[in-house]
Amino acid sequence: MSTQVPALLDGLVDDAAVFPPGSAALPDAVAAHRRHRTAWYADLVGPLLVPASAVAAGELNGLVDPTEGFVVGIVGDTGIESLPLALSFLAPHGVTARQVEVAVARRGEDPLPGISSLLRLLGRLAGVDAVYAEVPLAFGLMGALDALAAARADGLPVAAKFRTGGLAAELFPTPSELAAVICACRDRDLPFKLTAGLHHAVRHLDPETGFTHHGFANVLAATLAAAEGAGVPAVAELLTAADPRPLVQRVEGRLDAPRPLWIGFGSCSIEEPLTDLTQLRLVNGGEDA
Repeated sequence: MSTQVPALLDGLVDDAAVFPPGSAALPDAVAAHRRHRTAWYADLVGPLLVPASAVAAGELNGLVDPTEGFVVGIVGDTGIESLPLALSFLAPHGVTARQVEVAVARRGEDPLPGISSLLRLLGRLAGVDAVYAEVPLAFGLMGALDALAAARADGLPVAAKFRTGGLAAELFPTPSELAAVICACRDRDLPFKLTAGLHHAVRHLDPETGFTHHGFANVLAATLAAAEGAGVPAVAELLTAADPRPLVQRVEGRLDAPRPLWIGFGSCSIEEPLTDLTQLRLVNGGEDA
């Protein structure tokens, strides 16, 4: 295998270095992201994710050369209505926002009002290629997916985002729950992004937290199966697998094709998923890795 990242893995991992549990200082994260963007595995890496609050506070000022074409994703930690303000701080410093992502509701809240607010705001998010509405895997989920799918069918650059981990057990969906969401997005032709808990390729128990984490290779294999028409039980079986072999077997023959449905995931570490992909022989950095 060449040192090139295969098409199936292109842009799989957004650089969430400044977010927990990594919590890197922004200057360190910017410097590390430059290294990632010039490394042999650069095609694996999406934009650096930066909180809207940090951008609005001017924390990127002086960290980026306006001529270098630095690209970020904005995470709306200050809410939906504050997104245009954060974006207004980028252009003077030569920074481009490729994507915006923001939670539209807390768990237990109806997500539709938040989605409506976000959709009304899209005209003020000029230059952004994609907008991800983070929807809780709880009350009102299917209605939210219907609303996002309808907006996307109308030509709006929106997609869904789901949380697959966190600091509480209820933030980790079961394999069946995640499989149902993947299949629901498939049925609506709705791309989705994931965040939290996906640093490693294969489903595993984290000895520090006691939580069982989903694996990104599980999600990749499960999404490929869903895109080929598999039902929820078969998709959930792939999400449950703790043996990498059936996951690699499903993925290997599709490495040269674009990834369906799943946009990718944010990780506070680029090295951890890269190491797992190398160990599974899905990428090979050779001597320069």
